[in-house]
Amino acid sequence: MSEAIAEKDLGNAAYKIKDFVNAHIHYDKAIELDATNITFYNNKAAAYFEEKKYAECIAQCEKAVEVGRETRADYKLIAKAMARAGNAFQKQGDETQALNWFQKSLSEHRDAELVKKVKELEKTIKEKERLAYINPEIAQEEKNKGNEYFKKGDYPSAMRHYNEAVKRDPTNAILYSNRAACLTKLMEFQRALEDCEVCIKTDPKFIKGYIRKAAALTAMKEWGKAKRAYEDALMVDSTNAEALEGLRNVIRNDDEDPEKARERVMNDPEVQEILRDPGMRMILEQMSQDPGAAREHLKNPEIYKKLMKLQSAGVIQMR
Repeated sequence: MSEAIAEKDLGNAAYKIKDFVNAHIHYDKAIELDATNITFYNNKAAAYFEEKKYAECIAQCEKAVEVGRETRADYKLIAKAMARAGNAFQKQGDETQALNWFQKSLSEHRDAELVKKVKELEKTIKEKERLAYINPEIAQEEKNKGNEYFKKGDYPSAMRHYNEAVKRDPTNAILYSNRAACLTKLMEFQRALEDCEVCIKTDPKFIKGYIRKAAALTAMKEWGKAKRAYEDALMVDSTNAEALEGLRNVIRNDDEDPEKARERVMNDPEVQEILRDPGMRMILEQMSQDPGAAREHLKNPEIYKKLMKLQSAGVIQMR
């Protein structure tokens, strides 16, 4: 046994100076003298890895695991062999097998660094799968199928096709608009609004995104927000008939009891957050004393956005 250890040490010395030929000679002699020591196989696998001989490295790791199981070796040594096999597969570009071996390694010994590596690899694999799934032509086919079901009033079936279309072409604003219309029909207004926001962010010039948003808000009787959405649509195209009619409809139907409207507005988390902001309270107080101060504050995009929110909610009036 001591002779085997001595050969292993000679192999390690050769490995350190990257003399892999002699390293293998000594590791092989160590294995001849003691074929039950998992460390000898692990060390030989490490030499193959450094030589970029990844197939040989993997085979040696598998042998190390086999020997380790038979001899009931320390689970950390078995985990080490598995992790090295995973590294070799990753170098070969086989990320699925790499993940498989890394997970096997973690089942033997939970190494913190390997846990991080697995999480990153899982993200990489998932993103590659997502990108590989993208196909605008199939997305168009799915959208068309969804449209057919939508026209028939079969909204659940339409949703299935719109969902697939979005997965196939996630940067197409039209698909989010179509799905938002379907969600509105299904009375899933919050999800419809989320799709509208993605649609608008993806293509700020696509007017349907604002109109769908306004339609969902109208269905929710959020008259102030719906009015603002139609106004945003008209900023894109001031002659759009659907937006003009929608805006007239909102103004015509906004007959909510003022007290109920105020209660609903004050329960809006976004409004509450703005009103709790000490800086905004100071600005509002200043504006109440000096109406001309508003012009200066409106130059700041963040403050402008908050003031417009308060205005659309009916909390403040601005001219």
